[in-house]
Amino acid sequence: MANVKCNHCHLEFDEKVMIKEGDLNFCCKGCQGVFHILKDDGLDSFYEKLGNKTIAPPIETNDDIERFDTKSFEDTFIKTTNDGYRQIDLIIEGIHCAACVWLNEKVLFETDGIISADINFTNNKAKIIWDEEKIKLSEIILKIRSIGYNAYAYDATVADEQAVKAKRDYFIRMMVAVFASVNIMMLGVAKYTGFFTGIDDEIKEYIHLGEFIFSTPVLFYSGWIFFRGAYFGLKNRILNMDFLVSSGATFTYIYSLFILFGGKGESYFDSVTMIITFVLVGKYLEVIGKKSAVDTLDKIKSSIPLEATVVEDGIKKAIALDNIKVGDVVEIRSGEKVCIDGKIISGEGTFDESSLTGESLPIFKKQGDVLYSGTINNDSLIRYEVTKTYKDSTLNSIVTLLEDSLSSKPEIEYKANEISKGFTLTIISLSILTFIVWYFFGIDLGFDYDNTNHFEKSFIVAISVIVIACPCALALATPIASLIGISELAKKGLLFKEAKFIETMAKADTLVMDKTGTITKGELKVKKARILDNNIHKLNLMYSLLDSSTHPISKSVKKYLANKYSNLELKNIYDVKSVQAKGVVGKYKNIEDKTFHLLGGNIELLKENRINYNFDSSSSVYIFAINRKVIATFELEDEIREDAKDLIDSIKQSGLNIVMLTGDNESVAKKVAAKVGIKSVISGIDPIGKANYIKKLKSEGKTVVMAGDGINDSVALASSDLSIAMGNSADITISVSDIVLLNSSLSSLKYAFIISKRTYKFIKQNLLLSLIYNSITIPLAMAGYVIPLVAALSMSLSSLLVVANSMRIKLKN
Repeated sequence: MANVKCNHCHLEFDEKVMIKEGDLNFCCKGCQGVFHILKDDGLDSFYEKLGNKTIAPPIETNDDIERFDTKSFEDTFIKTTNDGYRQIDLIIEGIHCAACVWLNEKVLFETDGIISADINFTNNKAKIIWDEEKIKLSEIILKIRSIGYNAYAYDATVADEQAVKAKRDYFIRMMVAVFASVNIMMLGVAKYTGFFTGIDDEIKEYIHLGEFIFSTPVLFYSGWIFFRGAYFGLKNRILNMDFLVSSGATFTYIYSLFILFGGKGESYFDSVTMIITFVLVGKYLEVIGKKSAVDTLDKIKSSIPLEATVVEDGIKKAIALDNIKVGDVVEIRSGEKVCIDGKIISGEGTFDESSLTGESLPIFKKQGDVLYSGTINNDSLIRYEVTKTYKDSTLNSIVTLLEDSLSSKPEIEYKANEISKGFTLTIISLSILTFIVWYFFGIDLGFDYDNTNHFEKSFIVAISVIVIACPCALALATPIASLIGISELAKKGLLFKEAKFIETMAKADTLVMDKTGTITKGELKVKKARILDNNIHKLNLMYSLLDSSTHPISKSVKKYLANKYSNLELKNIYDVKSVQAKGVVGKYKNIEDKTFHLLGGNIELLKENRINYNFDSSSSVYIFAINRKVIATFELEDEIREDAKDLIDSIKQSGLNIVMLTGDNESVAKKVAAKVGIKSVISGIDPIGKANYIKKLKSEGKTVVMAGDGINDSVALASSDLSIAMGNSADITISVSDIVLLNSSLSSLKYAFIISKRTYKFIKQNLLLSLIYNSITIPLAMAGYVIPLVAALSMSLSSLLVVANSMRIKLKN
């Protein structure tokens, strides 16, 4: 077979492997793909410039693309949302600034079939939701690759390795720039000293040559990331911050080359070097600042072991967490961490749950009790049965929640992005206008460069306008503050499902609180009991009905009976039904097939079933009746949380209105409200009534935050602008709420308002600083008072100022 020439790379290849397409011949799919990309983008004139020269064929980057659509990949990495869409977490390689994030999000948003795409600037993690009927995951990956980035499924270990690699590359580029800058500064000392003491033209030419040698690697190696970002921005019709940096440095470099090779005037190779160096150093310090903010997330991640000891047929094996299944038996020794949620089947001992709840005292666990991932076994050998997979375990859910919150954006950030969209185009226009005014009208406001000609002055002033403008500070204003705020909230035991909830909480004017389990401990104790009939059979029926309910009152009465009577037995009751905010009813048949109608709850339940019984009490009550006859009454009281009064006082001082909603009777509700200082009390209300009350507040223009137990109050929580689930147990109801309290301390809720308000305040400060910076420095540059070197330094300092200001969120917390 004869050799033929490839229409792309012009290399000869064996006809046996040829890819034929009409009159076109390609040696590989890579050449074929690039040929069509260039043609579709109107860049096929490249082949005219190439002439008869040959080039290396492209490296195949899509040979693994089909694996993204395989079943095994789907089972491992892809989730299904409540709306039936597909969701995946990806790591996007090549992101180095907020503009890169914006570029990727813009391209993905405009892709048909993609519902949402949120990228976390701190770790380059993208959460993408798409409609599988319109687009495949492999097509999304190819879209990302087409704009110069790469993407792969998020894996914590691989992501860390890539982050270290990227940071090392960034550091090397920065150090090359710093080394060259130091040497250029030394040459600059000689050059500028010569202006005052006299310098030969030949020596000055050698100095220009030295500056050229040092500035070239800085521009084309250290500054490569800016050229790359600018190229892909232009390819997608976007003018970004990289375009400002690269164009400013390039124009200055070209002008300096003109001076080096015989033109009149002064070269500005030193400005080229400093522009790249200052921006690189600023961005590197920016990365360091962001890293300190995500230390909390890293600390939580480190609490998860990599493998666990599984016992199977008496044999112990160390198995990776992803391979452990529900039903496996795991063994943990003293001092080891629980890796996956489960239930104890052998042994008992104390556990340190501070990583979840913040509670410093150890919790005693026995057979049948639930263990949560991330907690530590203090003192004994325990075996437990796994009840959740690693992906669904408590601590992994918390880590996922934190990462998702860091990738989401507050509403104010979307507004800032809208402002910044036309920023670069505006700056380029102002720069061109500045050059025209200076060059053609000869405006001079008093600033003068020594030994400069008219064109040079106009050119340098225009370059300064490009370099000094900083869209990066505007882009950083919200995400860096949100990141630090989310991290600080996590330290206080608060998990925000999305960063946008910081803004909602900061703007809230009404706090609605459930009573039981929120203001009170939710640990009701029987203070007074009247057993009207001590028949053991009737007591067994009461005990069985109590056992069928998970309500705190039922649990407390059941515990009281178990302690008082040692011989109680559970009976098989049926037709058990919960009556919202009132109690439980059920039935029992004895061996004689006689039916007993059982009822247990408050006085409202008795009235509903036409049982006349007078019982007044200022406490919570539980009344048990069989066949419409009252057998026993119980009066219970719930202890108020120690920090409830402190929270209420703090909320009042911040100007929020506080309302207590409860299904309990009026006297109990008012008694609790009086102790903690709440004036607005709505009592005797069922869950639907709570939700309707919150809707009424919202219709009046109120921004409502509700705190409840996350289960019984789910309807009301869903109706509020912001819902908070109290962490009364470690089995956190993440799906119910917008914010989760990992502990039962109301101090955490107090800090939620304090830190949210501080974070939102600093976001607005950052935006104001960015706008003030640009509104002052750009006119100064246009007037000719700023040279490019100072402009580059000023640009970097503006970004660092935003980062430093955001770090102040950590103060007083």
